[in-house]
Amino acid sequence: MIKEIGFIGLGTVGRHMAAHLVKGNYRLTVYDRNRDEVEELVKLGAKSVDTPREAANGNDLVIVILPEAEAEEMAAHSGENGFLAGLAPGAILTSMGTHSLEALQGLANEAVNRRVSFLDAPVWGTKEHAANGLLTLLVGGDPALLSRCREIFSHFCLNIIHVGQVGDATRMKYVVNLMQAELMQAVAEGLVLGNKLGFSAEKVLEVLDSGGVSSPLLQAKGRAIARGDFSRNLALKYVQENLSRVMEMAARDKLNLPAAEAVSRTFAQAVADGRGEEDFSAVIKVLWK
Repeated sequence: MIKEIGFIGLGTVGRHMAAHLVKGNYRLTVYDRNRDEVEELVKLGAKSVDTPREAANGNDLVIVILPEAEAEEMAAHSGENGFLAGLAPGAILTSMGTHSLEALQGLANEAVNRRVSFLDAPVWGTKEHAANGLLTLLVGGDPALLSRCREIFSHFCLNIIHVGQVGDATRMKYVVNLMQAELMQAVAEGLVLGNKLGFSAEKVLEVLDSGGVSSPLLQAKGRAIARGDFSRNLALKYVQENLSRVMEMAARDKLNLPAAEAVSRTFAQAVADGRGEEDFSAVIKVLWK
């Protein structure tokens, strides 16, 4: 039975995931460079350590949810103090960030070399989903391994979907990221056009909510935009990074994705405008120019 868990990465989503595990009575060791976030978890009952290696050392399961560059750095982290060095044979390493396939496979290979089990499990959802335990987890890897971890993951995930082998979950997340970004831009363009034609955002949303285009994203983000609320739930910069990966894959495989190209340009412009740290709904500000 898994009881000792290491958790690395207490960002917008990760901090809530870790909190759910502490409340679920798991013995949690946490590491993040942001000491304020660490201290909040310590108050709930987590144990704080000073290096990624210590967060992995002796734990049955290690969850890493970090941007790609930071994950790669903390995996190595001067060799001796990286989380890979702290993993014991037989432990389970789970990557819950969304990375390039090359980076993901490199991490998986390192785990195999150290006789560590590995799950490719990018998480999908916003800060609100994480706070309420309603995230979706896409999982690639051994189904039996997922079965061992499913109860743990259920503390912060409503949906846990096995999609294939290592790498398949990341590929599926690219599909999710693309459609999520395209839907967000569609909402933004609809509100901008409606405003130009003399309608309030509230009236446009009332009409759209009544018909076949209604969706949770339209309702949540559309209403937030109408209020002028761009509080960060999902950072725009991460959406743009993932769109870039999609476009690289499309170019390599000679896929024609014209809508994706247009959306990618808009999100790239938003990042260039300095909006990367804002919520991804702030992409509408590019269209307001």
